[in-house]
Amino acid sequence: MSEKKHRSVLMSKWIKTKLLLESNEVRPFIPDTRRFSKSTLKKMLYLYGMVYVKPEKGTYGNGVIRAQILKSGEYAYQIGTTERTFEDFESFYRSICNFTKMKSYLIQKGIHLLKYKKRRFDTRVMVQLNPKGEWETTGLIGRVAHPEKIVTNYHSGGKPMDVKPLLAAHISNREIQKVIRTLKKLGVTTAEYLHKKYPGFRQIGLDIGFDHSWTPWIIEVNTNPDPYIFNKLTDKSMYRKVISYKRAAAKQ
Repeated sequence: MSEKKHRSVLMSKWIKTKLLLESNEVRPFIPDTRRFSKSTLKKMLYLYGMVYVKPEKGTYGNGVIRAQILKSGEYAYQIGTTERTFEDFESFYRSICNFTKMKSYLIQKGIHLLKYKKRRFDTRVMVQLNPKGEWETTGLIGRVAHPEKIVTNYHSGGKPMDVKPLLAAHISNREIQKVIRTLKKLGVTTAEYLHKKYPGFRQIGLDIGFDHSWTPWIIEVNTNPDPYIFNKLTDKSMYRKVISYKRAAAKQ
């Protein structure tokens, strides 16, 4: 299979999810994800209370919908800064379909992300093939959601930040180091597994979010991650490493 074919296949969040579910090491960190349908939406809402409806192919958090059942029993969703509430499931579902139309969408168990100053955050974990041909976690950065939005992506108004102060709002320095080791290891494990199946890529970006149980949930895996987000950090050493590995890979 050509590299171009590899890239097109791995643009599908559904294919990547199914692949990762085959890994015993990675599977526990993949939120329940299913293809979008009326019955699945209803079932998953009653299972989890909150879900994310996302395009099977898409970037920058575009088109992502946060859907939930409120304590009042009403149904609500948010996309971008638009929020709507409905008394019944039928009208709620029809309204969501105005966004999904005929495109392929997935439903993912909602992760109640930890917050920093009342804003949700997750982490981008950059994993690259190093000059020795080994997978290495080269970058970790926090992404803090815009106060009025549901996604943390920089292109949707999210704020890139050093991951340590975000974690320090919840845990001690010693625990932070443990979490960072976990993120780095999970990044490498995921990259190695995907690369066995589809060897046509040389870097991946994992979006990993924590809930209050401190489970590192893999929200998404991107096989063409933006390296320039790391340039937003004050300390440029991580950015320099990411770019040098990216350039070395491009020459091979």
